[in-house]
Amino acid sequence: MLIVKKFGGTSVADKERIYNVAKRCIEDYNKGDDVVVVLSAMGKYTDELIDMATDINEKPPKREMDMLLSIGEQMSVALMGMAMDKLHVPAVSLNAFQVSMHTTSVHGNARLKRIDTERIHRELENRRIVIVTGFQGVNKYDDYTTLGRGGSDTTAVALAAALHADLCEIFTDVDGIYTADPRIVPGARKLKEITYDEMLDLATLGAGVLHNRSVEMAKKYGVPLVVRSSLNNSEGTVVKEEVSVERMLISGVALDTEAVRIAVIGLKDVPGMAFRLFDILARKNINVDMILQSIGRSGTKDISFTVNRGDLDEAVAALEGARARLGYKELHSEKNIAKLSIVGAGMMSNPGVAARMFESLYNENVNINMIATSEIRITVIINEKDGVRAMNAVHDAFDLAD
Repeated sequence: MLIVKKFGGTSVADKERIYNVAKRCIEDYNKGDDVVVVLSAMGKYTDELIDMATDINEKPPKREMDMLLSIGEQMSVALMGMAMDKLHVPAVSLNAFQVSMHTTSVHGNARLKRIDTERIHRELENRRIVIVTGFQGVNKYDDYTTLGRGGSDTTAVALAAALHADLCEIFTDVDGIYTADPRIVPGARKLKEITYDEMLDLATLGAGVLHNRSVEMAKKYGVPLVVRSSLNNSEGTVVKEEVSVERMLISGVALDTEAVRIAVIGLKDVPGMAFRLFDILARKNINVDMILQSIGRSGTKDISFTVNRGDLDEAVAALEGARARLGYKELHSEKNIAKLSIVGAGMMSNPGVAARMFESLYNENVNINMIATSEIRITVIINEKDGVRAMNAVHDAFDLAD
């Protein structure tokens, strides 16, 4: 059996936890399984590196940031290799160059293209535990790239797919996937299982347990995925194509406070204007989420949309640079917003879900600024200060608590 195990920063934050992870991996190794381990940087080390960078240069070049941030994972895997050696188990640590994890060249948010598995297979055949840096890759120019926050999840799933692993385990500081963030909603309940589609929406909409691209990849390649705690031996949550338990109306509530809204006012109400606007952002590799276009009036229209907070400055600069081409009257941005979402395949066959969500927000006197829906989710934009209160109210409205 081949198992890929990914451990986040909190799981390897200090010496004690590094040894804890090493022992957990060795348990499977001693059963005869092949084990590949993917690690994030220790604790908050990535944040410390970012602080160092911005202290030197408040707007550091993205290429140099990737060069710097790749240090964190390399440190983790080397220390883990040393811990396993101390425990008398053969192991080898490999970085993105040594594995050859090929990515696109978008620094800070690269995408994996392919993984050369020959070196890993060779090490496994020699009965070594293989410890791989998460979060990082190599582009066609032989430069380091990083996959964005949470990218170690994507590294693990990609490795599991490339190696045809029997199981991919994602270890975190919580013991599975909950109906809401248990740190924000005390009554949140752990799910036994959840579909890829539901988990993808929850991850995209702010549930920080899994990187959304890792879920997307797991679904595409049918990777068996389990989310569990590195601090205990609980069963965790299985992410798969179909769930066997009776379908809940709502699987989860997510809150994203990293979104910002941009409003482009007074665009000409002519065909192709939306394409021109969003093509400018696409060329800068800026992802756009919710979009709202007003009904045309007096020959003009307004378009509002959300982007990640980290992309705000670049998005505004790109649009301001294209003002002559777009011909808009005003450009506004708003930071103090939050995206609140409910997700669940059960809502497809149950009318009144939206009404129940909106009623719970009305009862809390929470104003809704934008609404977006799909078959399995409803997302609203609200004021950031109302986020936690609104999340708890919606969670209670759908009886998701234990």
